[in-house]
Amino acid sequence: MTLAVVFALVAAFSNAVNLLTQHAASIRAPKREKGWRLGVYLVRQPLWLLGVGAAVGSYVFQALALHNGPMSVVQPVLITELVFVLVLRRVWIRQDVARAAWAAVFIVCASLAVFLAAAEPSGGKPAPATAEWLSAVLVFGGAIALLAAVGWRGNPVRRAAAFAAAAALCWAMEATFLKAATDTLASFGIPGMLLRWPVYALVGAVVTGTLLQQAALHVGPLSVSQPILVITDPFASIILSVWLFDERFTNSPVKIAIAVAAFAVMAFGVTVLTRTAPQHLDPSPAPGPSPAPGPSPAPGTSPAPGTSSPPGGP
Repeated sequence: MTLAVVFALVAAFSNAVNLLTQHAASIRAPKREKGWRLGVYLVRQPLWLLGVGAAVGSYVFQALALHNGPMSVVQPVLITELVFVLVLRRVWIRQDVARAAWAAVFIVCASLAVFLAAAEPSGGKPAPATAEWLSAVLVFGGAIALLAAVGWRGNPVRRAAAFAAAAALCWAMEATFLKAATDTLASFGIPGMLLRWPVYALVGAVVTGTLLQQAALHVGPLSVSQPILVITDPFASIILSVWLFDERFTNSPVKIAIAVAAFAVMAFGVTVLTRTAPQHLDPSPAPGPSPAPGPSPAPGTSPAPGTSSPPGGP
């Protein structure tokens, strides 16, 4: 269990590095670089390549976490990606972070710890039955298709929410396929994994989830889509962990109530964090004294060469 949590934290940190580096490299690209030229430009940028490496590392560490522990532990821990992003914004980009965002970080971390301690997730089986796979894929696939259809019409808020929910369900399915593919790899090696379906289902889920997530980010505000993406994924993953892998939680009604309350508080903290974190990647200006105003030119004269006109001037 401890190893799974450690790997999940490293995966969350890697994905935070991926998000910031690739975003930073993209927005720093010259305006003339568009379409395929932008792709050619980015693959030559060390910062963007660092993000690609971090993205690969995120998948590897998530796979290791899922192989070594319950999905109901790993997926909620991945929420800490938001915390790592905020820390990197402060330490690396030198952005000022609002106190409300740091308070939200504390709420998210504390409620996550309470949830895991109270719920006591455990157990699980490596190979769900075929009937269980079919039922989960049909139900979740139908929900994803329905939400994607809803996202085609309506106001931007509703469209972003629908696409984000569909993407989050897709990422939850991706986690189950990743866990199954990793177990197949451990049992049969690379040739055996390539002869079985989980790895191809994983690729399909990644492609579909990416398209839905990009649609959510494109059609509506980030303040709507990001909380839904971050919260729905672990919630759906917990459902799938019980459905497919037979993972179990505590039998104590009191602890279950505490766990549910902690998850709700965590969702609240995530919402506050996504809305109070910096909305851009520009570093905050360094504090310093304001330049002293110079003497105004005499009436009827022009400012000295190389200076600007005083306020209210021509």
